[in-house]
Amino acid sequence: MTNKLKARWAEGKATTNGWLGLPHVLSAEVMASQPWDSITLDMHHGFIDLPDLVNLLAALAGTKNSPVPLVRVPWNDPGVIYRALDAGAQGIICPMINTAEEAQQFVRAVKYPPLGQRSFGPMRGLLREGPAYVASANDTCLALAQIETRQALQNIDAIMAVAGLDGVYVGPSDLGFDHGLPPEFDSERPEMLALYDQIIAAAKRHGLVAAMHNATPAYAQKMAARGFNMVTFGSDIGFILAANQAA
Repeated sequence: MTNKLKARWAEGKATTNGWLGLPHVLSAEVMASQPWDSITLDMHHGFIDLPDLVNLLAALAGTKNSPVPLVRVPWNDPGVIYRALDAGAQGIICPMINTAEEAQQFVRAVKYPPLGQRSFGPMRGLLREGPAYVASANDTCLALAQIETRQALQNIDAIMAVAGLDGVYVGPSDLGFDHGLPPEFDSERPEMLALYDQIIAAAKRHGLVAAMHNATPAYAQKMAARGFNMVTFGSDIGFILAANQAA
């Protein structure tokens, strides 16, 4: 098994990440019909639950584009992380990672021994890949920690020094909120841009990737030029709303 995100990052390319909040196979297929590099199933603020994961992940895998399937879990809960990976996720985005200890707990759930403590039982991975899945899982199943608070920024180097962490994912609304600013996407506030630069610089120091949540393609393009390796823009719900407003 390979992860095409890592291949593109190694080439110095930024990747595009779609966002899925609706627990319906057709929504997943519509999103995956477009050339996203990856698509994230959102269990945190979306409406996707554990029983939905297998069908949605199978829908993503069954499309011609076959984007890399990521899951944002509701919290730093090993049991939910195990099940998302066993259902077929190739990466986990975990919200509110604020300390190195929390990052270590997260990585332990994503990675198999000796790097972590992920429990063995990759039902769909073994079905699709056989033993090769287990041999490559630590390299191909990504652990992306969300950076969303002052505390996380204070601990950014310690968090990024955790062995097995693949990168960080910026949640701009909560990050701004925790700094006394309005929770918003696509901020042009100098203080927010300075925080993004701080995170990008730390990721480069530690050889990790930095991802960013955006509202619009234009802003996402600016963030990719700024140094983010993966940019999310829009979502199934957001695209439906935007089309309704345009109509």
